Order: sequence, then C-alpha cells, then structure tokens
Amino acid sequence: MELPQLYWLFILSIPIASISWTVTHEEIFREPREYCIRNSTESKTLFRRKFFYIFTCEYCFSHYITIIFLFITKYQLLYTDWRGYLISGFALVWIANIYMSLFALLRTDLKKERLEAKHAEKKLEAIDPEKNKKN
Repeated sequence: MELPQLYWLFILSIPIASISWTVTHEEIFREPREYCIRNSTESKTLFRRKFFYIFTCEYCFSHYITIIFLFITKYQLLYTDWRGYLISGFALVWIANIYMSLFALLRTDLKKERLEAKHAEKKLEAIDPEKNKKN
C-alpha cells in the first residue's frame, strides 16, 4: 500500500466523522433529529422506522456519508476496481468511528471537569460566601 492511500484514509475520515457527529449529536440538528427519533420508534412500517433510524445513529449515518465521499473523491484502497471502493468504504467508516469515539471521550472528560469545577466553586461559596461575592 502506498503512503498516499494511507494518508488519504486518515484525512477523508475526518470530514466523514465531523458530518456524522454533527447531524446525529449537535444542537443545530436537534429538531430534525427529534423528528427522526420519533419516526424511528413510532412509524408503522419497518422500512420507515429503519430509514429514520439512520439519521439518529452516527455509525449508521457514517456509512452513507462515506458513500457520498467515495463518489466525490473516487478514493480506492488497495485495488483500482470495485474492490478498492468496497475496502476503502469500510476502512473510512472504521477510522471515522474511531475519531467519533475519541471525540465523545474528550467531550465527556471536559464535561466532567466543568461539573467538578462548579461543584468546587459551590463548596467554596458555602465555606466563605462573603469572600466569593467580592470576586
């Protein structure tokens, strides 16, 4: 495998992860996501439930984003025919999901640190409320 192929594997996975995470987790898409969640659990037909579920699961959604990126970039891994697209598709999804897992862990750690800081601040206020009001 050439270095450029490996390089592009890790680079192309970044926007795939970013788009997949943003659509399935971030506030900007909350309303459409809530609509999709509702339809993925309450729709009468199996097809409709599964279709809407795609937009609520970052792993599932990353497959479709990867297909779009493969179409746009024509990126192939190891082979220069349909097998290259198949291998690159699953490799991109896998790396993108590693990126999303790392991002989720990072966000969890940051949120935990913020909560601990707020808790410590409240403790200090309880000990010496006058001193903390002046700051």
